[in-house]
Amino acid sequence: MPVEPHNTFSSARRSFSSSSIRGRLSSLTNSPLRPVSAFHPPKVDFVPARIPRRRRLQTCAVALWSTAFVWSTFAFLMLLSFPPLWPLLAAYMLWALCIDRSPEHGGRLSPWFRSGWFWRYFADYYPASMLKMCDLPADRPYVFGYHPHGIIGMGALCTFATESTSFSQAYPGIVPHLLTLTSNFRIPFYRDILLAMGICSVSKQSCSNILKGGPGQAITIVVGGAAESLSARPGTADLTLRKRLGFIKVAIQHGADLVPVFSFGENDIYQQMPNEKGTTIYKLQKKFQNVFGFTLPLFHGRGLLNYNLGLMPYRRRIVAVIGHPIHVEQCDKPTLEEIVHVQTQYIEELMRIWNTYKDEFARTRKRELNIIE
Repeated sequence: MPVEPHNTFSSARRSFSSSSIRGRLSSLTNSPLRPVSAFHPPKVDFVPARIPRRRRLQTCAVALWSTAFVWSTFAFLMLLSFPPLWPLLAAYMLWALCIDRSPEHGGRLSPWFRSGWFWRYFADYYPASMLKMCDLPADRPYVFGYHPHGIIGMGALCTFATESTSFSQAYPGIVPHLLTLTSNFRIPFYRDILLAMGICSVSKQSCSNILKGGPGQAITIVVGGAAESLSARPGTADLTLRKRLGFIKVAIQHGADLVPVFSFGENDIYQQMPNEKGTTIYKLQKKFQNVFGFTLPLFHGRGLLNYNLGLMPYRRRIVAVIGHPIHVEQCDKPTLEEIVHVQTQYIEELMRIWNTYKDEFARTRKRELNIIE
C-alpha cells in the first residue's frame, strides 16, 4: 500500500521537473542573448620580419647593456662550475672587494672602450644626443648635475660614460666621470666594465678624490636618485632637488663650477605603474629604498620582438642639454646660506634650460617642470 503513493509522487516530481526544464529552455530560445564581457588580453604589436640590419644591431646593443649585470653574474657563476678556476676566481674577488680602490679614485677610464662602435649603436637606438649651450674651459674642475633621473638614466650613460654623443669633442680637456651606487662595484666583471667607462662611486670620498685631480676633472651626479625614479613618467618632469644640497656643498669645497644638465625625453622611455603617495606600492618602494639605498620602480617597456610588452626602453628621443656653469668660490666650510644661494642660481639656470627648449624637445609634455621636493 505505501508503494503506490511513493510512485505517484515520484511520477509527479519527474513530470514537474521535465516540464519546467522545457519551459526554461523555450524561454531562453525566445529571449535575446546578452553577451558576457570577456577578458581581452593586451594585443602584442610584433616587430615586422623585415627590419634594417642597423636597427637590429641598435636593439641588440640596448638589450645587452640592459642585462649586463645579469649576464656578467651568470658568467661568473658558470666559471665557478670549473674547480680548476677556483683559485683564480677567489683571487679576483679578493682583489675586487678588498684591494682595488679604483671606484673611489677615478676608475680606469679607457678612451678606446668609451669610443667603441657598440656605444654608437646604443645611442642611435633612441636616438640620444647632446646639446651644449656654451663652451666650458678646461682650467677648473666641474660638477655636472643631471636631471631627471628617469627609471635608469640612459641619457646620462650615453652623454657622460661613452663618446656616443661626442662629449670630448664638444668639451676638449674635460674628463667626465659618471657616478653610481657603490654596490654596483661588487658585481663581478660588471664592475670592470663600469670602471673602463670612467664610472665611479658616488660616495663623498670618491667625489673629493676626483675633483682633487685638478683642472678638467669632472663628476656627473644624477641628483634626484632613487626617490626621483618613482616619479618618472612620460610627459612629466617632477624633480627631487630642493633638499639635495650635498652636491652643491662638494662643488663649493673644491672650487668646482656647477653645470646643470636637463635631459629631455629621459622620462619617456619607460611606462611606470601608478604609485601615488599613500598607496601600498609607494610605501613598499620607499621601505625598500630605506633598507637597500635604492628602489625598484614597477615599469615596463617593449620587448626584443614586439613594440609594447617587455623591459626594454622604448625608442624615444633623448636630448641632454648642458647649460651655463654657475661659478662658485672655493670654501672648505660653506654656510647653509651660501649653499642655498648657489642652489637658487642653479635652479634658475635649470629652469632657463627648460623654458628655452621645452617647445622643441618636450612638445608632448603633460605639465611643466616641477620641483616636488
